Amino acid sequence: MRIEKLNENKIRIFLNLEDLKEKNIDLHTFMSSSLESQDLFLDMLSIAETEVGFKTHNYKLIIEALASSDGNFILTITRIKPELSLQTSSNLKKPQVKRKSITPNKLLSIYVFNTFDEFCEFCNYVNTSSLSKYISKLKSSSLVLFKNKYYLVLNNLKLSVTDLKTFSYTISEFASRVRNEELLEKKLKEYGKVIIAKNAITTCLKYFSGT
Repeated sequence: MRIEKLNENKIRIFLNLEDLKEKNIDLHTFMSSSLESQDLFLDMLSIAETEVGFKTHNYKLIIEALASSDGNFILTITRIKPELSLQTSSNLKKPQVKRKSITPNKLLSIYVFNTFDEFCEFCNYVNTSSLSKYISKLKSSSLVLFKNKYYLVLNNLKLSVTDLKTFSYTISEFASRVRNEELLEKKLKEYGKVIIAKNAITTCLKYFSGT
């Protein structure tokens, strides 16, 4: 984690998946309003106060959170001075977090599900939502069991950039995206057990719908 002070009332915090791992927080938990993510945020504010003198007590905060395709997270935190917040409270909006899902790589993306049921829930959700149009474009997909977790391997995604972002945001509600895809793919081929060799989502819907 790295903290950069932009000015007296604004800082930027840089995080990566390793930072989350140290706190035992996965991507889904971090992007949600969970107690764990709130505790992590409070820890970051405490560190920011110690390292760069950024105090937040009695300040209103505006938070912007962005995630990039390389697994890094950038949080920009702006504090509103107490006297300003009192004078213009009627004109200020409540703090909002702008979230941008991590866009998968078109050539290779891998997502890990904790259980097979979670994978089936994802497939059923996609099939019954407006995202069903993506299913036919995800044929180059397989499901592999490795160390008691289920990995959805997606190759050559036939999606536009906009559709990629939508798909990525949706699947992040059910699974976590894995970094170092090429290295992991080799491990899965060598040590993993193939559950569904191709058309993983379509096959799941055909044989396991309602699981």
